[in-house]
Amino acid sequence: MNSPEIRDRTVLVTGGAGFVGSHLVDALAADNDVRVLDDFSSGHRANLPDDVTVIEGDIRDPIALQQAARGVDLIFHEAALVSVTQSVDEPWTSNQTNLDATLLVLEQARQEDARVVLASSAAIYGHPAELPVSERTPPDPTSPYGIQKLAIDQYARLYDELYGLPTVVLRYFNVYGPRQQGPYSGVISTFLEQARSGAPLTIDGDGEQTRDFVHVNDVVRANLLAATTDRTGTAFNIGTGRSTTILELAKLVRGVTDSDSSIVHEPPRSGDVRHSRADISNARQHLEFEPRISLEAGIRSLATTGTLEPDLADAEERQSINSSG
Repeated sequence: MNSPEIRDRTVLVTGGAGFVGSHLVDALAADNDVRVLDDFSSGHRANLPDDVTVIEGDIRDPIALQQAARGVDLIFHEAALVSVTQSVDEPWTSNQTNLDATLLVLEQARQEDARVVLASSAAIYGHPAELPVSERTPPDPTSPYGIQKLAIDQYARLYDELYGLPTVVLRYFNVYGPRQQGPYSGVISTFLEQARSGAPLTIDGDGEQTRDFVHVNDVVRANLLAATTDRTGTAFNIGTGRSTTILELAKLVRGVTDSDSSIVHEPPRSGDVRHSRADISNARQHLEFEPRISLEAGIRSLATTGTLEPDLADAEERQSINSSG
């Protein structure tokens, strides 16, 4: 399915200069009045097109949020402190940014009568006993970050039920793609940087842990679908439904980059989730979401151009449609 058209709307993207947020802004800016609220602690102005309104401010600041959200029709809430490690080290600060600020967003949305699409995380599931993980899998978060994202899920559902505020929650699995950088960037960007420099590709543990890697372009399309669905008050897993071991990923990156880097193993990280794979049947059925970009195609494009070429995305969509039909 093609991405739904969202036109002539006033849209706020919190964290819009960051990784996922800036790609959302790119998808919306041409046909809508787009505002970005960002404190640029991790995002960059260079990620933003010239024709958007930028409000520099902290998502925890109700005055900045009120200014950014005044008169909006739609809010994509991407601003967050995304480090699990930092949430363990600084749970109170993390809670302020991830949970308290989300309540401010929901309250402001009530005043503006604006739909809200919220970014959640597979971290709410903790160590799942069975795969794939569906939305019915009992949540069992193992970090303050996971608890905060679970609470966001529940608040969004409650605001839809109690106040009639249309909300949709997207539980992201392992998102990767252009502009993913910084100390908490994903393993793919880390491996690519190591491979390009000839440094060893470092794996925590034995590398047999699995992840469901989903390209940011697919995540953006899921957000656009969530902004137009009738299925509000609902949470959806957003991944690919496929799992890859970290060792397989390292070998794929090394092959795509034609790198001679060795693969070395470090001690495993405490509390690291062993296996993860999304059941995306609900998103397929109710959002008509279908991931288009294979892991190999996404990594190859990142390695060569840093972006996903449009013709590659089209080819992946055709392949996905053919294989699912």
